[in-house]
Amino acid sequence: MRTLTELQKKLIPDVLEIMQRRYFILQSVESFQPIGRRGLAGKMNITERNVRAEIDLLHKQGLIDITSKGMYISKEGKLILEQLSEMMKEIVGLSHLEKQIREKLNVKKVIIVPGDSDEHGWVKQEMGKACVSFLKTIIHTHSTIAVTGGTTMAAIAEVMSPLSNDAECLFVPARGGVGEKAAESQASRIVAEMAKKANGDYRLLYAPDPISESSYQNLINEPVIREILEQIRHANIVIHGIGDAKTMAKRRKTSEKVMDKLTANHAASEAFGYYFDQEGNIVHKVRTIGLQLEDLASIENVIAVAGGKSKAEAIVSYFKQGKSDLLITDEAVAEEILRG
Repeated sequence: MRTLTELQKKLIPDVLEIMQRRYFILQSVESFQPIGRRGLAGKMNITERNVRAEIDLLHKQGLIDITSKGMYISKEGKLILEQLSEMMKEIVGLSHLEKQIREKLNVKKVIIVPGDSDEHGWVKQEMGKACVSFLKTIIHTHSTIAVTGGTTMAAIAEVMSPLSNDAECLFVPARGGVGEKAAESQASRIVAEMAKKANGDYRLLYAPDPISESSYQNLINEPVIREILEQIRHANIVIHGIGDAKTMAKRRKTSEKVMDKLTANHAASEAFGYYFDQEGNIVHKVRTIGLQLEDLASIENVIAVAGGKSKAEAIVSYFKQGKSDLLITDEAVAEEILRG
């Protein structure tokens, strides 16, 4: 029997299009509040005139509050977003897309959000919200959550909220910093923000990434470093990104010799300091302090969050070795993966 959504698509497709547009406007207001009409039009790539008409209606319905600082989503608006979430997935075909990606990558669970995070910053925030929502379903009374660095992890931190009323959460950086200029992308800074917003605790790991062999041996013998490494290895939840191999190598200021090696071996993805080729084979590893690939086998929930059409090859490459249980991604990269 056809679902109600399928029948609506045939009989009143214009109503579903309007609902979808207004839903995404509410989503965008929530992501960027406070925001003005002009800013919202720019974020959504639609005319200011069209935005004004929709905002006026949503305001009259009590879904958006308008102040001198800009627009905010109301409590009723947030409730509408939550209640429509699954229905919107079916309307835009994301439920079917999730099933296809699960089968293609052979991963237990896939969550897809609309859009392309390469094009729109709010899509990363939507992936972040999906990650936070999932965390709330798996959190234990005592949970240790290890988190890597990167802009996607920073987006998760930005939308983090209390995970449970009674759970004691400890956030730890999965590894040292990559040495990038943007402090907001460093794992230690991200776990501090996550812990604050989740009402949890955190530990920091001040160590460069990558690191020389002699420095590595010295650092891992430091009592403070040993203690945090023990906590990292006993994490029951890991949240990590997936990087494009060449992009990550450049961020690490990799030597020309290693860059040639990565090119010769067709390196496609990077995670946890490991570089993988298109078949998921490890072609290079940098010395890092923190979580190692082999540690993932004993961790209950390993969550990969990565999106943007440009990440398609990297995501496929990483999941060939299948170390993560859940992929949270966006619509654009999912469609690109299926085209590949």
